[in-house]
Amino acid sequence: MKYLKNFYKYRFLLYEIVRKNIKLQYRNSVLGVFWTFLQPLLTTLVLVVVFGGVFGADRSYTVNYPIYLLCGRLIYEFFSQSTKRAMRSINNSASVIKKVYVPKYIYPLSNVLANFVTFLISLLVLVCFIVFYYFFTDKQPVINAHVLLAFVPIVILLILCVGVGLILSTLAVFFKDIEYLYEVFCMLLFYLTPIFYHVDQLNLPSKIFRYALMGNPLYSITEMFRSCVLYGEMFNMNHLLYSLGFSLATVLIGLYVFYKKQDKFILHI
Repeated sequence: MKYLKNFYKYRFLLYEIVRKNIKLQYRNSVLGVFWTFLQPLLTTLVLVVVFGGVFGADRSYTVNYPIYLLCGRLIYEFFSQSTKRAMRSINNSASVIKKVYVPKYIYPLSNVLANFVTFLISLLVLVCFIVFYYFFTDKQPVINAHVLLAFVPIVILLILCVGVGLILSTLAVFFKDIEYLYEVFCMLLFYLTPIFYHVDQLNLPSKIFRYALMGNPLYSITEMFRSCVLYGEMFNMNHLLYSLGFSLATVLIGLYVFYKKQDKFILHI
């Protein structure tokens, strides 16, 4: 209750920092916030050209490959960008932390939330794709009431990003090399998450490799999201339970590690 009251006390500060981070994100850009739409659009078109002929030719795996790819790309991009910014948040705010008392969790949390707002805006690109393919092509996604459940994997993804962000922001204070290692990890995660391929399309030598891929929480979140917005189906409850349990456990670990080490931040930043 003490931490909840403290969070409520600084809610307006959190709001202002989130707003500032959103403004600073495209401050020196000519196109500004339009990049929120243009970047996922261009990235998806490039990936469709590169991988569409290999993984998108068989429609038994994907009803609509561009939408299939865009769903995975948006989820991965939000996870990678939000956790990277959260990781650097304490070190980047060192001058403020040394002068003014502010709950330190505000910094990684505000970076995750700022990227979450950008992610929600970028979902309009997905809406445009769905509308275009639904009315003007034969590769129609299935649209029904299940699309309303798409908020479930989105909320779970947000929880996961907050937990990972807290852990990374703590580690980055004491181990500066974590930033470089995490860049490599994110590149590996891009290929381990079924963004541009379907798991059944891979000729895996053993079921162990398949289970290893499915152990990635982003796999469950991505599949749940696609079930709602692309296939018009109820998502797999196993995916829900696994991703939600993993995300909540990550948040608990992140909170424990962060609060355990936050008093020592001032000695290392």
